[in-house]
Amino acid sequence: MPVEAELTAVVRDPDRVRAALSERAEPEYSVYSDTYFDRPDHSMDHAGYELRVRTITTGDRQRTVVTYKEPPADAASRSKPEYETAADDPPVMCKIFSALGLVELIALEKHCENYRFTADGRDMLATVVTIPELAGQTFIELETMAEPHDLAEALRSVRAVLDDLGVTKDDAVERSYTDMVSAKRDSSPGT
Repeated sequence: MPVEAELTAVVRDPDRVRAALSERAEPEYSVYSDTYFDRPDHSMDHAGYELRVRTITTGDRQRTVVTYKEPPADAASRSKPEYETAADDPPVMCKIFSALGLVELIALEKHCENYRFTADGRDMLATVVTIPELAGQTFIELETMAEPHDLAEALRSVRAVLDDLGVTKDDAVERSYTDMVSAKRDSSPGT
C-alpha cells in the first residue's frame, strides 16, 4: 500500500515561499473543514491512527472525503499509510461513526493554498496552511506518494524541495495540527 511521504514545517517567510511555489504552479485556494473521530478512550489517537471526515470547499465547489491513516511508517516524518474515499453526505458519515461508538476527537478548519508540480521525477503537492485558531503561524506540507520500500528516497526528494524553498530541517513541525489546536483551546480563558 502506498505511503504518503510528507514533511510539515513552519514557514518563516510566507511571501517568499509562496513566490517560489508560484514559479512551479498556480495555487488552488481551498478551505478544509476537518472532523476527527476516535474511540471514547482516545486509543486510536494515542496509537497514531486517524479517522477524518474532510469537506473541501474550493470556490463554489464542495467535496467530502473520509480518510483513515495508520501509524507512521517513518516516525521522524510522521509519514503514514493512507486510505481515502469520497463521501456524499458528511452528516451521514458522522452518524455512522457515532453509531459505531466513536466520538468526535476534534474539529478544525484549515485554509490551504495547494501547488501541484513535479520534482525529482515525482508528483508533489505543496500546501501552504493557515489555521484560524493558530493565528500568526503559517505552515507548509509537502508530500508525494511512495511505496514502502521507496519511502526514504521519497522523503529525500521532499526534503530537497523544502531546502530549495528555504525551509530548513530546523523548521520541522513535531506536533500535529490537532494537538496544537487542542492545546490552544485548553489554554484559552474560560476553558
